[in-house]
Parts: sequence; C-alpha cells; structure tokens
Amino acid sequence: MLNRDYLERIKRDSGSYEAGRRETIRLSDDIRTVSKRAIFAMHRDDTATADRLLAEALKGIVSVHAKSQDGLQLTEEGSFRAALEEYVEARLYRDVLDGKELGPVNVADVEVPPNIFLGGLCDMVGELQRRQVRLATDGDIDGVKAMRDLAEELVGALLEMDLTGYLRNKFDQVKNSFRRSEEILYELSVRRT
Repeated sequence: MLNRDYLERIKRDSGSYEAGRRETIRLSDDIRTVSKRAIFAMHRDDTATADRLLAEALKGIVSVHAKSQDGLQLTEEGSFRAALEEYVEARLYRDVLDGKELGPVNVADVEVPPNIFLGGLCDMVGELQRRQVRLATDGDIDGVKAMRDLAEELVGALLEMDLTGYLRNKFDQVKNSFRRSEEILYELSVRRT
C-alpha cells in the first residue's frame, strides 16, 4: 500500500524548493550585476554609488539567507555562490580603497565560506591591477607601488595554500594579474628615467 500523505509532503516540499530556487537564481543575477556595477563605480572613484550598490547587493544576499532558513538550502545553489563570490570581490576591493585589513566577510551574520572568500579575493587582485593602470595614467607611482605590493602579499599568502580545482584556476589568474602589475610598475619606472 502506498503512503499518499508521505508522497504529498514530498511533492509539496519539492514545489517549495523549486519556487525558492527560481527566486534564488533571479536574486543571484541581481546580486552579481549590482556587485559588478559597484566595482565599476569604485574604478571611477564614485564610492557613494559603490556603497549604495553594495548595500543593495547585501539586501539580496540577506533575502536568500532568510529563505534558506526554511530548510531549503538555497545558499548552496551555484548561481547564489557565484553571486556571493562577486559580492566578496567588490567588498574586498572597497576595503582596499578604504585602507582596511582584508579579512572575513560576513553577510546575514554568517561568515562567507572560505572557498567563496578565496575566490573573491583572487578576483579582487585583477581589480588591483586595473587600479594600477588608472594610477599610472595619473602619474601616481606611490599608488602603483602600493597596489603591486598588496598583490605581491596576496600571491605570497595564496602560494602557502595547496589550492586545487576551481581555486587553482583562480590562483593562476592571480599570478597573471601580478605579473602584469609588475610590468606596469616597470614601464612606469623606465619612462621616468
């Protein structure tokens, strides 16, 4: 004999999860887009817009976390994890511009998982290299050196970890960004002499 009540509960739970998943994917797309726009605003030194956009992204993250507390595990969706990584990249880049120490990122009173933090940190090194180009254009050699020094510190710290898989690919991108940042500083110093 078939337990119809049990099957109905599975059907109801599955429907709730799928509805939550679709909403999470929509919110994640918004979070990722807004975080990218925040980074772009920071590249234009428009910190007021960047802060507003980061707050907007955080609202979306908090919303997904709230839905996950219903037992739906929506924070494990790939689209959300990618959006969260983009937010971490933007948040860390904002911290760099503010001269803050780069450390744990908390959202919805929960620390971002280490692998997402590391992914965002790796991507943020590319933003440092882009900042160097702008600083070099403005003739700010000290700023260029500061960005290169921070990138070098991050490469050194990441080298101490045995990163594999996805994070290893991210680390390879970090090394390429660091190499380009050294080239920027070299070319700037050659032009000055």
